[in-house]
Amino acid sequence: FLGAGKPPMYGDYEAQRHWQEVTYNLPIRQWYFNTSDNNLLYWGLDYPPLTAYHSFVCAYIAKLINPDWVALHTSRGYESQPHKLFMRTTVFVADLLVYIPAVILYCFSLKETSAKKKASTCALCILLYPGLILIDHGHFQYPLSLGLALWAVLCLSHDWDLLGSMAFCLALNYKQMELYHSLPFFCYLLGKCFKKGLKGKGLVLLAKLAGTVLVSFAACWLPFGTDVEQIMQVLRRLFPIDRGLFEACMFSSPTHCPDKVANIWCSLSVLIKIKNVISPRTQLKLSFAVTFLSLLPACIKLTVQPSLRGFKFALVSCALSFFLFSFQVHEKSILLVSIPVCLIINEIPFMATWFLLVSTFSLLPLLLQDGLLLPYAVTTPAFLAVCLASFSILEKTSAEDLQLKAFSLSLKGYVSWFKSFPRIVRSLFLLSLSLMGVLSVLSAAVPPPPRLPDLFPVAVAVLSCLHFLLFLGYFNVVILWDSRNRGQKKIS
Repeated sequence: FLGAGKPPMYGDYEAQRHWQEVTYNLPIRQWYFNTSDNNLLYWGLDYPPLTAYHSFVCAYIAKLINPDWVALHTSRGYESQPHKLFMRTTVFVADLLVYIPAVILYCFSLKETSAKKKASTCALCILLYPGLILIDHGHFQYPLSLGLALWAVLCLSHDWDLLGSMAFCLALNYKQMELYHSLPFFCYLLGKCFKKGLKGKGLVLLAKLAGTVLVSFAACWLPFGTDVEQIMQVLRRLFPIDRGLFEACMFSSPTHCPDKVANIWCSLSVLIKIKNVISPRTQLKLSFAVTFLSLLPACIKLTVQPSLRGFKFALVSCALSFFLFSFQVHEKSILLVSIPVCLIINEIPFMATWFLLVSTFSLLPLLLQDGLLLPYAVTTPAFLAVCLASFSILEKTSAEDLQLKAFSLSLKGYVSWFKSFPRIVRSLFLLSLSLMGVLSVLSAAVPPPPRLPDLFPVAVAVLSCLHFLLFLGYFNVVILWDSRNRGQKKIS
């Protein structure tokens, strides 16, 4: 894993272990504050309270097995094989308890995949998505926030709106990056309230939803709610605006691999050094404005015409807008887009498979630093093979298969190439695969020119960003031109 055996920071694995050390040995009021026992510059807690509580539970179990694993100060950089086994087991248990059941139940609840064989195929493709496997078990993080968000989507698909709201509040209180999904949840539920009428059932539902959100947040923040300074300090840790517009690789050398995230700001910085031209405050305002404008159309459409199908596509579009344009984005944040894409793989298997391959490719520089070249080289082609066998994706490239029939009809008479659209899409897909394959080999096997040490990471980021911009346009077209809401229950 990244940083293993390399002081002073050791890597993301050590971050998770250190949080266990801190939460077990220090009182709650010190978890987010800089003290002599809690140096925030050394992997200080910067996730919401549920992450801290989860770290405490893991630490309690670790203490029972071997107290050295969470001993205050002396456990720093601990990397024994038994401890690695324990830490990876905690990730696997989180998968088994939260993420995997949500995926399986979601796939079996889909009306479009009523047959058990089709549901099993859909679940298999989602569970084999290489990006999440490589990040969770290679880069080392827990899938709990994504799993809880999936449970929220599952609940909403059964009209269990209060349970869905609670599940999403828990996801948001585990990782603040779930804000990527927050607006579609808000707009969909608000739209349902409008449809029911805000002078009757809709008002009652709105009151219940507001109460559920307040109670869920109050329960999560209760230990910190007695002191305003505690709450403000946690918020400062969750939203560190002083870090700058985009992320830097903490373990790279000063001249190698900084700021290589596949979003618009990093890609533009190749031509314009944004950080040097615009002040940090202006960067924050610009990022907020562009992000808000890019997700506004999908949110308005979802509020005015709430449907489960529109909700799932809006999750993709809004999360992708956040990834491309928002402030302080990490490479692995693309998973927040990929998981909603997994939810619609049964509806648009070709585009979903293509996006999931690109999202994994965008993580390549991070995966190479983690020493995950071989797992990447094995899981990515395997995932493509399963999708080809399960969905016959190359045969589903017509405008209708890609949910673009309404859009194509609106352009009829203006754009003549729509007749050859399937062939063009397949050609672009094969070209995309070829470019990603060649760049993957070059990144892994060819040393970069001395004058351009970041050539390959930059190329990966820019190529991925171009893909994501096209995908954003595609998903917004599908959302805005969709008037059928097929397969959806009427909201009454």
